[in-house]
Amino acid sequence: MAPPTGTMYAHLREESPRPRRRRRWPWITAALLVPALAAGGTLWALRTEGSPERTADAYLNAWSAQDYAAMRRLVADPPADFEDWHRRFLTDLQAERASFHRDVPNGVFAQSVGDDGTVSFDAGLQGVKDWDYDGELKLVERGGTWKIAWSPATIHRLLGKGRSLRTITRPGEPAHVLAAGGERIDTPGTPGSVQQLVEGLKQTYPDWFAPYKESTIELYEGEEPVETLVKATGKESLKTTLDLKVHRAGARALEGVDKPASLVALRPSTGEILAVVNKPGGFNRALLGKYPPGSTFKVVTASALVADGAKPDAQVNCPAEQNIGGFPFHNAGFKDYGALPFRDAFAHSCNTTFGAMTVDRLGADRLAKVAADFGFGAAITPGVPAVKAEFPAPKDDTDLASAAIGQGRVLASPLNMASVAAAVAAGAWWPPRLVPEERMPDHTLRPRPLEQNVVRALRDLMPAVVTDGTAHDVSFPEGTAGKTGTAEYGSGKEPPAHSWFVGYRGDLAFAVIVEGAGAGSAVAAPVAARFLKALA
Repeated sequence: MAPPTGTMYAHLREESPRPRRRRRWPWITAALLVPALAAGGTLWALRTEGSPERTADAYLNAWSAQDYAAMRRLVADPPADFEDWHRRFLTDLQAERASFHRDVPNGVFAQSVGDDGTVSFDAGLQGVKDWDYDGELKLVERGGTWKIAWSPATIHRLLGKGRSLRTITRPGEPAHVLAAGGERIDTPGTPGSVQQLVEGLKQTYPDWFAPYKESTIELYEGEEPVETLVKATGKESLKTTLDLKVHRAGARALEGVDKPASLVALRPSTGEILAVVNKPGGFNRALLGKYPPGSTFKVVTASALVADGAKPDAQVNCPAEQNIGGFPFHNAGFKDYGALPFRDAFAHSCNTTFGAMTVDRLGADRLAKVAADFGFGAAITPGVPAVKAEFPAPKDDTDLASAAIGQGRVLASPLNMASVAAAVAAGAWWPPRLVPEERMPDHTLRPRPLEQNVVRALRDLMPAVVTDGTAHDVSFPEGTAGKTGTAEYGSGKEPPAHSWFVGYRGDLAFAVIVEGAGAGSAVAAPVAARFLKALA
């Protein structure tokens, strides 16, 4: 046989398919070659129209458009219920939209037909439950064209006679509340103080805990579910910053206390709330109670005086009693300490020293500014209801002197005062928080750095309270720094007083209050010591 002429060879190039893929279908090739007469002999030409890829693309595009008539024309031997299968599929899955695309391996669009004549595709359903899955189309040559060899498994590999896929919607399980370590804290066995916080979280984030519905995708045999293909994700748990080890230590420390009391612990470096203990329950005094902070406020006043130039070793006077603005101020027990270093005046909690120095050297505006640096006047949003610390503008010298020692109209919660101690430990006041940062408003996450000379001085003054001052008789773990407070309220020559102690040790800050218990050194300080020992 003579070789094809140039003209006939050119014709063959025009009519032949695009270059062969690396992956061929040897079992089909022979069937697709048919003889054609040509000058000089027989010419073999490819007569099957289109390509399997084009047929697959046309079918998947029609399926995406829900053009079932066009799909039927591309199917070899479509069954009578062909459209019903597809409509039921979307209806059972409660899908509003669907898209189907040929899977293109390695980005080579033309080379996607397997040796067994299959084309993989990606499916995406959007509706009550969005769902992506993979499928396969089987391509066959029929009557000189490429067709889809269809069965219910073409829609999804698990479909067949009597089988269906369904989206099932049920009431969802409520969101859980977790401690920092992942333990659930919304169970009946959770301590009452923690349950108060859980209720507060539900009040702050009602949408998070609102009833909701969740959906699964399940395979059914008849009317019986046999397999869950897509599980419900459930509501994401709300993880708090609470450390149950720290909480339990606080609860043990308050055992035996027969008056209403609370203990709050924070992580100074972040403002995270680690423990909130109230005894008895019923009222979250730790976050919602407003009390005069008494001499624990001298941490703030001392900061203002140091910023104004006072040195820890500078000599100051601490008489037993002093008239300031026409009102007599006196030290606890009317003790006269005479002349002593400023450090010792802080350690012994000299009311007369701090009242007089504030009036003579600071003034109301300066003390108010420093109080604001420690969070006074700022609304705090830790994730549960909490009150802000109050520092009303002093009316006169007497009011200013009272404010300087945490009396008069100054009010704070144990959480507020724990954050004051935490600011000294961290070098900055951090807004306290019970929830992760992403749950907090951005503006509440900004720390307020303290002046470095103030931080250095306070880290000298506060340890002296424990080693040499009002709390020296209490056995604290080494490295503890703090401040006692005896906050009078009511009237009379000897009015009742709340017992306070605030402090820090390492990256742990805390505040303790015992209502109406008297001197901070006698009641609150021993509670704080038991708390720290329980952790140690």
